[in-house]
Amino acid sequence: MDMIEEYEERKRLRRSRFRWRVIAILAVLAVVAILFPKTKPTTGEHIARYTIDGVISDDPARDKTLKKIAENETVKALLLSIDSPGGTVVGSEILYESIRKVSEKKPVVAIMRNVAASGGYMAAIAADHIIARGNTITGSVGVIAQAPNAHGLLDRLGVSVLEIKSGSLKAQPSPFQPVEQIAVNAKQKMVAESFDWFLDLVKERRILTPTAIQQIESGGVFTGRQAKDIALIDELGGEDAAISWLEIQREIAEDLKVIDYGVNKTGLLAKLLDLTGFARVDRSILSPGLYAIYR
Repeated sequence: MDMIEEYEERKRLRRSRFRWRVIAILAVLAVVAILFPKTKPTTGEHIARYTIDGVISDDPARDKTLKKIAENETVKALLLSIDSPGGTVVGSEILYESIRKVSEKKPVVAIMRNVAASGGYMAAIAADHIIARGNTITGSVGVIAQAPNAHGLLDRLGVSVLEIKSGSLKAQPSPFQPVEQIAVNAKQKMVAESFDWFLDLVKERRILTPTAIQQIESGGVFTGRQAKDIALIDELGGEDAAISWLEIQREIAEDLKVIDYGVNKTGLLAKLLDLTGFARVDRSILSPGLYAIYR
């Protein structure tokens, strides 16, 4: 190969590499555009739609978005689309408070989709009006704390773990030692206190009969139809019913555009995992913290 041919070959290779780089960049931009859709800025009056999807945890970005919705005077109402089995107690508490702050400034309607249980239901009762489908799974008003225990297995394997701690309840219950009743009693008090707080929120936000309260105290779940019968929700339907309620009860024009303000998943990895279903695993079960999740 002479010098001219070599030069031409190098030019061809460079062009080829350049084309593939352009294709790769365009592919990445396309994926980002799909996974991170941007809401087009609007100056006109509209209705905001915010989606609570998957396991609820502490999410500053979510709460920042809800604060912006509350402060945006062009947002006349909020549709809260919920599809969540629950999540951490603290995360659910913060979300509830964020939604209540929105409700102080504009009407909020919760639209429960497949599941709105435990922390998902807590988010719903923060709204002014709750709508569900007939077969939406809801309820599960309660708190659960779990701690794995491998003491029996370790004992059979002849493995022991030395624990040196400052007090009898430190890091209890331990996965490496027999479960002590004193530790169970202490954890039960925490769960009971958090449950009383959750139940008080439900009583405050919903007008319930003593019979209905007895039903939800068990922590069971209900279909949307059952939930309506005991006043856990207000209405059966979907987004059309929500917009109709806003028009009739709050005089919000039904022809206002509905603008999405995002989904409460953050990060490319979380979004990719959710596509495979892995994002729905509650990470709090790996920690000793309290959490509330539909089961």
